[in-house]
Amino acid sequence: MKKVWGLVRFVVVYELKLWAALFRWILRRPYPVEPGTRRFGYLGAVKMILIAFIVVSAVEIPILELMIPWRPVANAALFIGVYGLIWMFGLMASIVVHPHLVGPAGLRIRNGITLDVAIGWESIESVEVRRRSMPPGGQTQFEDGVLSLGMASQTSIDVRLTGPLVLPVRKTGGQPVTTVRFHADDPDALVEAAREFLRPATVDQALATKNR
Repeated sequence: MKKVWGLVRFVVVYELKLWAALFRWILRRPYPVEPGTRRFGYLGAVKMILIAFIVVSAVEIPILELMIPWRPVANAALFIGVYGLIWMFGLMASIVVHPHLVGPAGLRIRNGITLDVAIGWESIESVEVRRRSMPPGGQTQFEDGVLSLGMASQTSIDVRLTGPLVLPVRKTGGQPVTTVRFHADDPDALVEAAREFLRPATVDQALATKNR
């Protein structure tokens, strides 16, 4: 029973966040961020897939309306179809209004409302562009300390950590992570922005080591 209520709570919270993202997208009101923080999108990898689903859903609604002769069933199908169409727009909106963030506090890797991983600069050794195709096994994979957070089975940025770090990602099973791979539409710009924050941290670490 506890698991059932946990699942219900997850679904309700997810739906509320999805609708909140949709309204923010429509009203063009992004979530506020810390001064000096830059946003980086990752919709490009799945944009065409989402558009295809939206188009198919939109075409399906009038077809079902004409094909189903029983009015109560047709009305139910119409409601489900319209809701599903809006839901797909909400999914796209959640990706847009929850971008990756690079700012004074560190690097924040996201995937809509399902993933939000924050890593401080003191825990990051290097950030570099490295485009990879992921093997079958899902968009989130973990092996030998490497956590891959893909989009459309690809990653484009490697983040090497200064040491093993436990991150709040279920796939890791609580095991420490040494490298994080994720995707951004403009990996070069994200890496350049990240290195601006990494350079002062590297200098501070070097001075601390020298003064020991």
